[in-house]
Amino acid sequence: MAVLLREVIGDVLRRARTSQGRTLREVSDSARVSLGYLSEVERGRKEASSELLSAICTALDVPLSRVLSDAGAELACQEARLGLSRRADAPTVVIPHPAAMAVA
Repeated sequence: MAVLLREVIGDVLRRARTSQGRTLREVSDSARVSLGYLSEVERGRKEASSELLSAICTALDVPLSRVLSDAGAELACQEARLGLSRRADAPTVVIPHPAAMAVA
């Protein structure tokens, strides 16, 4: 079973909202996002754009970087539980820096 980033981000956003004791309606009004769409994002059914994530984070008064780092940590835990961490025999993929690919 694949671990989906949108589901992990939704969980992080929901935890932030509920820890503040706020309702979906309060956050959706503040973020200027429909209640239904915010619900879908929190449940991991919709992939939120960076603009939408920024609006939700602003409404929650939580830095986007915090949401993404929390989601990354949670994703790593889920991958480890599922045995999806990098295997020793897996090939290494190297992505060169764009400056290294510049033609003189």
